Amino acid sequence: MSLSPPSDIASSQPAAATDGHRNRRLGPDTVICHAGRDPSAHFGVVNPPVFHASTILFPTLAALDAKAEAKVRYGRRGTPTTFALEDAVSALEEAAGTVLTPSGANAISTTLLAHLDPGDHVLIADNVYGPCRHCGNDVLRRFGVEVEFYDPLVGSGIDRLIKPNTRLIWMEAPGSLTFEMTDITAIVAAARPRGIVTVVDNTWSGGVFFKPLTLGVDISVQAGTKYISGHSDLMLGTISCSETSYERVKGFAQRLGICVGPDDAYLAQRGLRTISVRMRQHHANALELANWLANRPEVTRVMYPALQTDPGHELWRTHFTGASGLFGFVIRETERRRLAAMVDGLRLFGMGSSWGGYESLLLPTDPRILRSATTWREPGQCMRVHVGLEDVSDLIDDLERGFERLAR
Repeated sequence: MSLSPPSDIASSQPAAATDGHRNRRLGPDTVICHAGRDPSAHFGVVNPPVFHASTILFPTLAALDAKAEAKVRYGRRGTPTTFALEDAVSALEEAAGTVLTPSGANAISTTLLAHLDPGDHVLIADNVYGPCRHCGNDVLRRFGVEVEFYDPLVGSGIDRLIKPNTRLIWMEAPGSLTFEMTDITAIVAAARPRGIVTVVDNTWSGGVFFKPLTLGVDISVQAGTKYISGHSDLMLGTISCSETSYERVKGFAQRLGICVGPDDAYLAQRGLRTISVRMRQHHANALELANWLANRPEVTRVMYPALQTDPGHELWRTHFTGASGLFGFVIRETERRRLAAMVDGLRLFGMGSSWGGYESLLLPTDPRILRSATTWREPGQCMRVHVGLEDVSDLIDDLERGFERLAR
């Protein structure tokens, strides 16, 4: 039984499909719909089945002796369910291979630990997702790794921060909470000649609107919990690698015993099939809401690279084909009780960790506590909003009433 999807779809760069008269490449939305699926291997079933498996039986001693060559040999090392999702995400990210992890935070720590040894130096953008910072401060330093955080706007200036023992540079595009855009091409240009591994946290784009590996980045990490899932009902991390990085990451993850449950892998693959249409709607809704917020008297700043007024807009336009539903904004300094009046009465915006689901979320944030190389000086209360798939007019009405409560 074949365990791989059709080669012209599973490949990160789909081979030409023949229609009898001409050859053409499959479009990205078509790849997302078909990558990782092989109905002919499963009695015509459209979606890859869920394999709950630990022990894999071998019919003969010769087969057992050759199990190291078998694709399926133990549940922890993967099943047709997880292989299908790996292939699909690799096609999405245009990667040589993808390693699945139980969460986005685990994808971060696995990537870092796979590449760094005691005495190595790592550069991490100062606006990264909190767990990435914590892994650097609380785990890597404990193991003797020299951790340095850098200004995400450094661009080609990264050259001055690179040391003889620098092994990895971590980026996030755009950054967490404050959404600055990093000049990824400039950093890759400085890193590649020195053999330094580059990593981008690509969760914000869902892998739909941005393809870091096509720019020479070595690894694209996502919290699949977010947009790949799209339904706020599973935990997942993905590490999509270039040819030179894949075996190292895969081997390290297997040594740590990292694996993903089959039900989560199945749900993630089901969510992946609609990621393109969902992302386009998130973009449309968020852009409309961001423009509305930019004209509110209570709002002093909107942090969304898709806005023409955003400082990172030109960099975003250079590399991205769209924007997601997550962005930040700042409201004028206000008492906590007034802020509570605003957010506690919201009907459609929930308050909770994570984002990327179909539902809208709104949280107050404090970027100051997650900075060390730079200082967040913007006065006022910083907010992070995830714009879901609701009617945007209803979301605007909900926030308008919230601002009225804030004023009262």
